[in-house]
Amino acid sequence: MARHHGRARHMLYRAFQGRQDLLTPMRGAARGLAGLLGTLDSRHPLFDGLHAMRAAMGVFGDFRVVQERPAFDIGPVRVGNRVVEVEEEVVARTPFASLVHFRKDIDQPLPRVLVVAPMSGHFATLLSGTVKVLLQDHDVYITDWHNARDVPLSAGRFGLDEFIAHVMAFQQAIGPGGHILAVCQPVVAVLAAVALMAEDRHPASPRSMTLMAGPIDARQHPTKVNELATSRGLGWFERNLIATVPWRHKGSGRRVYPGAMQLAAFMAMNIGRHVKAHQDQFWALFDGDADRAAQHRRFYDEYLSVMDLPAEFFLETVGAVFQEHALARGTLAWRGRPVRPAAIRRTAVMAVEGEKDDICGIGQTMAALDLCRSVPITMRRYHLQTGVGHYGVFSGRRFALAIYPRIREMIQAHEG
Repeated sequence: MARHHGRARHMLYRAFQGRQDLLTPMRGAARGLAGLLGTLDSRHPLFDGLHAMRAAMGVFGDFRVVQERPAFDIGPVRVGNRVVEVEEEVVARTPFASLVHFRKDIDQPLPRVLVVAPMSGHFATLLSGTVKVLLQDHDVYITDWHNARDVPLSAGRFGLDEFIAHVMAFQQAIGPGGHILAVCQPVVAVLAAVALMAEDRHPASPRSMTLMAGPIDARQHPTKVNELATSRGLGWFERNLIATVPWRHKGSGRRVYPGAMQLAAFMAMNIGRHVKAHQDQFWALFDGDADRAAQHRRFYDEYLSVMDLPAEFFLETVGAVFQEHALARGTLAWRGRPVRPAAIRRTAVMAVEGEKDDICGIGQTMAALDLCRSVPITMRRYHLQTGVGHYGVFSGRRFALAIYPRIREMIQAHEG
């Protein structure tokens, strides 16, 4: 039976890749036809059929799942009274991740912030908007996780312990006096890393730690995501969700949780919203509303770019974070060493949550403030943003205008 399950998962991975290979030229042709029909700019009713065809070809051509990281595409940012260019540079690299520095040609020193991106099926570029806002007042670095299907087996395993080790190594790489900000899934690993560094009195321990919409204690106001994670035993997840990378990729033979499967699960949670978004895109293209159509494309080009996760990291995260609630219950260990958030004394802590978050319920991130009980109360902050869902906590207008100023204030208060 196990052999049957393994063969089926392997075939599923290859079937998805084959489908993508088949549809790619078809989608390219559809985009080309849409562009050709776009040259017909007449608004006469006789052309409505052609405009509808153009819109349909545009929607079909743009809806494509890819496994390559998009560009961060940060562009110039305003720093004070100047608009400066941003250059990406890799300052540290392992087989599983790169530490990317968004370098700006300015003389004034700014607070150094390590942004820890989630390893949850999307690339770190999902946080491009977050980074661009932060760059106004900070020197920003980000964890750019690599697609597991492109990491050879010789690179070894990558589980929750290795994720935590990467966070500590990258925090050390940016040097003493830095800050750290985690978005969504990595908040547990980041809190663990900071606790371990604090216990070791590591000189690169961050001055502040911002935890945004992540499952420190998933028992608080559980969402559908949390209920799914606890509805089955860990063996079920391994038997049904883990596949093997086919021979055609560098990571051939590596066991992974396919990014396309994660994407399908996320989309299924809000299928009505995605259907409506593409219906709206059809009418935007039909009406020739270029700005609205471009905004849709930017979001879905990023959203449909997926990466495979190492199987051990996925399974250990489901087990330790969502089923055992190990950090919240005081049982989490790193390479056999107990993780003690109470060891944190000098790092300021801020928890940020969204009122309408359907992935991480209210109270799940706030739990970090109680775990960090040795941090003075004046150095612990909490912000609940009204009117935003999960992605609104770290992107979009509400983030830029309402959430970011509080993060900036907290970082500046503990800069030196």
